Amino acid sequence: MNTKTMEGLVGARTNMNLMNTPMRVYKEASRKGDTATMERAMGYANEYSDRAEKYKAEADEGMKEDAKEAREKAKVQREEAIQKRREEREKLEKKIEENRNVAANTDTKETGACLLELSEEGKVLVKDNVDSGSTGSDEIKMDVVKEPVTYTKTGETVSAEQSTSISVSV
Repeated sequence: MNTKTMEGLVGARTNMNLMNTPMRVYKEASRKGDTATMERAMGYANEYSDRAEKYKAEADEGMKEDAKEAREKAKVQREEAIQKRREEREKLEKKIEENRNVAANTDTKETGACLLELSEEGKVLVKDNVDSGSTGSDEIKMDVVKEPVTYTKTGETVSAEQSTSISVSV
């Protein structure tokens, strides 16, 4: 809070409180009919009222300065935040560019937004699948052919070649 604002608010409140005494004297003199005391009390009350108005104007001016400072501070904070975001974006772009350069220099396959690095064993498997005439890259050749297996109630396996009989009771 600006010093002008604080001084204005304190001064205005003090002068308004000080105005209560002459106003009380004015009311009492009014009941008694003492016009000289009434005029003197009203003079003091006007004096305190004028001072309160001056302090109010000072407080208003201080509040305008506070608002101006707050706007400037917010503007500086926004500019700092924008600068920080730019720096972060530049760092990210450099990192992406470095990753692209690394990807171009190594034996990798890039699919969409993902980077896939193949080990030596993986390269051999891919080469074997491509050389053997497979049509799809995600097709895997299986040398072992599994026969269908059926399980009994006890968990033993029975080959599918044996005759199966099913009995259902309700």
